[in-house]
Amino acid sequence: MKPLCLIIFLSIVIQQSYLKLGADASSRDGFVRTKGVQFSLNGYPYYANGFNAYWLMYVTSDPIQRPKISAAFQEASRHGLTVARTWAFSDGGYRPLQYSPGSYNEDMFQGLDFAIAEARKHGIKIILSFANNYVSFGGKKQYVDWARNQGRPVSSEDDFFTDSLVKDFYKNHIKAVLNRFNTFTKVQYKDDPTIMAWELMNEPRCPSDPTGRTIQAWITEMAAHVKSLDTNHLLEAGLEGFYGQSSPQSKTLNPPGQFGTDFIANNRIPGIDFVTAHSYPDEWFVDASEQSQMEFLNKWVDAHIQDAQNVLHKPIILAEFGKSTKKAGYSPAQRDLVFNTVYTKIYESAKRGGAAAGGLFWQLLGNGMDNFQDGYGIILGQSSSTVNVIAQQSRKLTLIRKIFARMIDVEKWKRARGYGPVRKGGHNIPN
Repeated sequence: MKPLCLIIFLSIVIQQSYLKLGADASSRDGFVRTKGVQFSLNGYPYYANGFNAYWLMYVTSDPIQRPKISAAFQEASRHGLTVARTWAFSDGGYRPLQYSPGSYNEDMFQGLDFAIAEARKHGIKIILSFANNYVSFGGKKQYVDWARNQGRPVSSEDDFFTDSLVKDFYKNHIKAVLNRFNTFTKVQYKDDPTIMAWELMNEPRCPSDPTGRTIQAWITEMAAHVKSLDTNHLLEAGLEGFYGQSSPQSKTLNPPGQFGTDFIANNRIPGIDFVTAHSYPDEWFVDASEQSQMEFLNKWVDAHIQDAQNVLHKPIILAEFGKSTKKAGYSPAQRDLVFNTVYTKIYESAKRGGAAAGGLFWQLLGNGMDNFQDGYGIILGQSSSTVNVIAQQSRKLTLIRKIFARMIDVEKWKRARGYGPVRKGGHNIPN
């Protein structure tokens, strides 16, 4: 083919790749995979730009409240958001999912069914967390209490990670969630591509063992358990990103406290497909200046993206971040700066084909949900400068995805016709 004809033909291929991307190539019906340090969906790069909405199951368990979720998902989709992270747990207490080990509240489970079905309708993937570190919604304390009531000699919440009966309770809960048949979609959870990933626990911590060995053993065991039941979905641990003994030089980045986790060692465990970090400078350094908090945020996010890229060789999601309106001296400009800082670092990595694969802000709320407002809640339907920042990030990541998809399609076309690869090495989008 003559050079001019080739250029014309490649231009047509490029245009067609955009059309294809808008149809089947960007379809979110497939399972999200990992490919090197990136996520992949149907053979094309995928970015998890989204939000936390822990309340989904709780609210949707009341059919009267379900329109709120539909409206919230519709707004999220309209703003280009692709992933929602939520709880697949509520253990004991008021309106639980799990009344007692292995005994489930069908109304709550149907609420989760609805949330997943509604996410699918709006093209949003779901990350489901199996348990909580904290007493909210039961947490590891409830599991330990259940074991104590059955005569086990447990005394600490951290026995959650070591007691055999407690671990059996938890494993059985994982099995119940994975084997659940969605009453709306008629699809078993473990077979549902709407679910992007499972999370072992929301922010696991074991302060009684600062070496991190207890958490290491627990993640190793539970990751293997999940993978033995489900080979379709990705898995992450739910870690906040605190460094441990495997990287002593990085421990100076941690906020004060004993957490019993090790970002590097914990995420090296087989079965952990991608890594996470959370960041709350305004919670972790309450008395620090705004400047000091932002300096921490910059170093924290940079370090974790670099370690995901160069040490762990896995994608990373900044799975929780935000800025509370309830802190003294708050201003919208401060919140915008936090979001812009996180988003810019994700974008700079993503456009180079790097490990940063998205961010999930804390938290999305819908109209009429003031009782869930913790200071971090954002209602996309209410115009604000932060909503504009969120939408801009969606547009930027969508553009990267389209460009990479175009490159992949052209490369496939050229290889099929013997022209050789378009590029060498990883994807890269120039400045």
